[in-house]
Amino acid sequence: MSPVLGWFGVAVTGPDTSANALFGALQVTAAREAGLSPDLLATADSSGGILGKMISPQNLTTACAAVGLAGREGVLLRKALPWSLGPAAGDMPDRGRPEHARPGLDAALT
Repeated sequence: MSPVLGWFGVAVTGPDTSANALFGALQVTAAREAGLSPDLLATADSSGGILGKMISPQNLTTACAAVGLAGREGVLLRKALPWSLGPAAGDMPDRGRPEHARPGLDAALT
């Protein structure tokens, strides 16, 4: 559950440090109650946060603005969401097959 909280926290807040501040005490308490290492749950939380980073609204806006695609954030979100959820859902796009090749950002968003 820790990676899911990290993913959600970063997707909503943007920075991993903000999500850690938001859920850090919860992770420590949950770890102690479950007899687990607080370090392990904090690490799992941060690992999940990394996957949430690619779909946070701040990052989508920054990425689109940086490459001249302002206003196309929704398109980028639809492209990034499967990559963000893929490992958790067991549905990671196959990067080894040519039909799933990722050309430049402009081509991917058209």
